[in-house]
Amino acid sequence: MKTLSHILSRVQVLQLHGDAAVQIHALAIDSRQVQVGSLFAAIVGWKQDGHQYIDTAIAGGATAVLCSTLPAIMQPGITYVQVSNTSEALAYIADAFYNHPSSQLKLVGVTGTNGKTTIATLQYQLFTALGYRCGLLSTVQNIVGTEVLASEFTTPDAISLNALLAKMVEAGCTHVFMECSSHAIHQHRITGLQFAGALFSNITHDHLDYHKTFDEYIRVKKAFFDMLPASAFAITNADDKRGLIMLQNSAARKMQYALKTAADFKGKIIENNLTGLVMDVNGHEVHFRMIGEFNAYNLLAVFGAAVSLGEPADAVLAVLSNLLGAEGRFDYTVSLREKVIGIVDYAHTPDALLNVLATINKLRRGNEQVITVVGAGGDRDKTKRPLMAAAACEYSDRAILTSDNPRTEDPQAILADMQADMKSEHKRRCLVIADRREAIKTAVMMAQPGDIILVAGKGHEKYQEINGVKYHFDDKEELAKQFVEQDK
Repeated sequence: MKTLSHILSRVQVLQLHGDAAVQIHALAIDSRQVQVGSLFAAIVGWKQDGHQYIDTAIAGGATAVLCSTLPAIMQPGITYVQVSNTSEALAYIADAFYNHPSSQLKLVGVTGTNGKTTIATLQYQLFTALGYRCGLLSTVQNIVGTEVLASEFTTPDAISLNALLAKMVEAGCTHVFMECSSHAIHQHRITGLQFAGALFSNITHDHLDYHKTFDEYIRVKKAFFDMLPASAFAITNADDKRGLIMLQNSAARKMQYALKTAADFKGKIIENNLTGLVMDVNGHEVHFRMIGEFNAYNLLAVFGAAVSLGEPADAVLAVLSNLLGAEGRFDYTVSLREKVIGIVDYAHTPDALLNVLATINKLRRGNEQVITVVGAGGDRDKTKRPLMAAAACEYSDRAILTSDNPRTEDPQAILADMQADMKSEHKRRCLVIADRREAIKTAVMMAQPGDIILVAGKGHEKYQEINGVKYHFDDKEELAKQFVEQDK
């Protein structure tokens, strides 16, 4: 519990009406979650404006309101705080309310289009194996020490995020690794946090439904590095053509990792097959259990961050060599009798799908077919839909277009978007099956011994979202069921 004046210490207040000494017992951005003595923050969101729920929040017990527009009628006994940006102000308020938890941790953020989950998860696994008590904030799961919590968003809202960080401090964590999505950066969810370091993976076509232009998407990612203090490190992928842009104007210590260009953390792939990667990393030859060039970049990023945090290179590489990364990222299984290889991957952008398919094609040893099952999410960037289909058809022997998470959209309309302007040669190797379970079953029925099936787009997710309802659905589980049927 804090006084309002205390938690406003870093906030630029335009106007304050009421008692600044009022005690604040809780913070809320959802009027339905308001408790007695709460500060309610009226956030202007992408779809809703929290100012519409101020009276509901007060009725629920809120004693203070954070807003960018003051209500025409202000209720007696309620303190109103007007600021120019409620999202930004709330981030500073949450940081103060939870006693500045990030300043008590070595917090490392990971941003980029692809690879965030794998990099953050590998860092958590690495530092845990090195003997530290760690926290993880990722798309797949949040972990406090060894306690696993469900994860709904890539990066939680500012209140939930600071509450989780405070819980990690209380649990004795010293290091925390988190994904920083472009939405979270733009919506100020990570504003006010003290980062020990930041990593950039890559940037490709994604989230244009939200950011509208690619230039704006890049600008938002770069804003994360612009906010870093001089005490932090900033590590970028020098092989990404926009990697160095991220470091411009950053006060942090600047470093790079790369496979193709000179870098502080330099890697060279010696072998790449289904048993893993053999790489030269800064003069050390190491066998990693992870597969593919995209994972070579992920491993270099993790290596760079660990060394930048003061860990010995030899010890880092010894542990990294045995790690497997995040669930649903190039997860593969093999049917017992037919020896069909099944791979489940979260690839849900054109570039990620191309990377996975490029890796698979490099691993082919003969005349194996590559069969790809892929969809595109509803209520998301529509421009990437035909690109996803084109990537699947171009780099697979057979492609099956199906549903991903249609959300509130008609699955058939999404599939029509995916097939827009499709080349005739792509049509010849493409099937369209809206039911995802049936699509996976068909892929397994089509497969011959030794073939490779890629089921892309959902990875770790255990559900399929249709018209606001999440139904149980697990790509890896479905693939395994069909392999059992095939092997009978």
